[in-house]
Amino acid sequence: MNLAVQIGKLTLQNPVMVASGTFGYGVEYARLIDLNRLGAVVVKGIRLGPVRGNPPPRTVEVTSGLINAIGLQGPGVDGFIEKYWPFLQGLKVPTIINIWGTTVDEYAEVARRFDALGGVGALELNVSCPNIKEGGSQFGTDCKLLAEVVAACRRATTLPLITKLSPNVVNIAPYARAAEEAGSDALAIMNSYPALAIDLETRRPKLANVTGGLTGPCIKPIALKLVWDAAKAVRIPIIGMGGIQSAADALEFLVVGATAVAVGTANFYEPQTALEVIAGMREFLQRKGIEDVREWTGSLRA
Repeated sequence: MNLAVQIGKLTLQNPVMVASGTFGYGVEYARLIDLNRLGAVVVKGIRLGPVRGNPPPRTVEVTSGLINAIGLQGPGVDGFIEKYWPFLQGLKVPTIINIWGTTVDEYAEVARRFDALGGVGALELNVSCPNIKEGGSQFGTDCKLLAEVVAACRRATTLPLITKLSPNVVNIAPYARAAEEAGSDALAIMNSYPALAIDLETRRPKLANVTGGLTGPCIKPIALKLVWDAAKAVRIPIIGMGGIQSAADALEFLVVGATAVAVGTANFYEPQTALEVIAGMREFLQRKGIEDVREWTGSLRA
């Protein structure tokens, strides 16, 4: 059984990784899960300098999902390299670093800094976070800006680039093509949806930021459709995500065209989910007589 997949020039031992923002910097989960059994570890978003994030409360559970407004809190490039990189460097699996900025130049500079670091598996360009006032989704919902960010980062690094697209567009295909044409090696689909939760007793929002990003099982059917649409529009690999909590969920993303998947919200309530997905995927494909996971990718009969 071959579960290995290719994302640009990056080879993963299996197609299951963890989604940025749901797994800290890996070290937080190291006592709960064997990280070296994953396809890759994807860390929280890193900007050039430290970011405090939004005030609490920053998360709220909703029916079949979670709304978060963390606000991309992070230590910045230098803080990340000093505090977390020594641990991540010791892993046997690749580290994918999610990066962001408030300007095109800042994205490029962060990419340049990590290109010079050595040992990084790939960069994931966060152009889709809905929980910050500057940056994030403003780049992912404008094709021209999206292309500028990807092109600037492409010039700044030889590392594989994965562009994490926003779901908050009428048609994802033009954005997928814009990222591909600007030099992205892969796409990550999708980020969270802007959402709101209310406390009726106080008539106040449950989040201090008022709105946040909705994730979890409730968004899976939407995410599947976006992956399906994007896969028909581009030739580069797609990493599918959105509500994956079982091998069956992951296999649905692969069958509509994803090359790999990322487990997100499920990490909060069952840290073993990604490993269970890998085991279940292997068992399912063996039962179907499929020797290579790539045979399953894009095989939807529609």
